[in-house]
Amino acid sequence: MAGQILVIEDEPGIVDFLERGLRAQGFEVTSAMDGVSGAEAAVNQEVDLVVLDLMLPGRSGLDVLGAVRDAKPGLPVIVLTALGEVEHRVAGLDAGAVDYLTKPFSLTELAARIRAQLRAAANVPRTTLTAGDIEVNLITREVRRGGELVRLSTTEFELLSYLMHNRGHVLSREQILRAVWGYEYDPGTNVVDVYIGYLRRKLRAQGNNAPIVTVRSVGYRLDASN
Repeated sequence: MAGQILVIEDEPGIVDFLERGLRAQGFEVTSAMDGVSGAEAAVNQEVDLVVLDLMLPGRSGLDVLGAVRDAKPGLPVIVLTALGEVEHRVAGLDAGAVDYLTKPFSLTELAARIRAQLRAAANVPRTTLTAGDIEVNLITREVRRGGELVRLSTTEFELLSYLMHNRGHVLSREQILRAVWGYEYDPGTNVVDVYIGYLRRKLRAQGNNAPIVTVRSVGYRLDASN
């Protein structure tokens, strides 16, 4: 089972061991070596699971865990640390970790626990979509950018949701028209372009840019890196 794993750990030897070992198990791995950059990566990057050490420079592991829970409640975090006492386990789990391993650890066991958490996450219906600092709540139908509410019409919301579901992929005008408006493409209409313009203006008002990229002669893409 593939998955994008973020390792937040300050010991270079362990980082190297985890990166090589988890990649050999089929995972994609990125890493951060302090609490500040780790929290930023977990919140802003597209990751499926975080492996987190509790003893980090710059920002404690528990503080990082709290930031992740606030920004991405559904993102699973496995704590991996030398702090094995019961009170430390309880603190990590109470802070929102889904699992807890103590050092020294078995890479095979860690990989198995990661796969188990990714399977569990895959079976939970998604209620929010995120891309960078943009968050779409599919239940309340609220859109926020950088924590600030962005007020969208019903059609604008459906358009953004469709782009978010397919972030990183180029979508043709025909695909967008069919998915959002429910009818086949009419070469004489520019309704898709008009609503993309509406959406860009509203998103730009709450951030530095609107991450909807025009792909010439094809359509549009929501830039997953934003």
